[in-house]
Amino acid sequence: MDAIEAIRGRRSAPRLGGTIARERILELIELATYAPNHRLTEPWRFTVVAGDARERLGRLWGTRAAEARGLTDEERVLSIERDVEKLLRAPVLIIVSTRTDDDSVVAEEDFAATAAAVQNILLAAHARGLGAMWRTGAMVRDPQVKAALGLDARDRIVATVYLGEPSGSVAPERARALPAVWWGDD
Repeated sequence: MDAIEAIRGRRSAPRLGGTIARERILELIELATYAPNHRLTEPWRFTVVAGDARERLGRLWGTRAAEARGLTDEERVLSIERDVEKLLRAPVLIIVSTRTDDDSVVAEEDFAATAAAVQNILLAAHARGLGAMWRTGAMVRDPQVKAALGLDARDRIVATVYLGEPSGSVAPERARALPAVWWGDD
């Protein structure tokens, strides 16, 4: 699959199953690191969550979300279980984060580079026949979630990449706007 085909053919896959070999996950992460990054800071970090760790992380996310929303009793339990189920939609999660530099320009460049690394994972997964989906949500900013993942409170989680074998349909291709503006003589 060439790069153009991968870009045009990649879709978020909401239903993922199967198992993915550790070597395949490491290959995707290695390919992510080919993303351009100004000053060669390599600001990204990839935390792989699989197996029972998905449920533990889902419980923490769910508990923190329920606390933030002031839920109690049955509402709280149901909300936590929904969040656990979300993290079980794929056999592997890759939490992609970046450090936050004290210099705001470097921090912005590092965030952009890490977002490009996420795109590399998505395209490489598609090229390898895997499904993937980029998610965020309020919990990516939660300090307790960050601490549980071994991140500093100032680090930014750029994406939770859900990864697995596609099981079910993906969104069809859609028309794209081309918001190009020519500036100059041509």
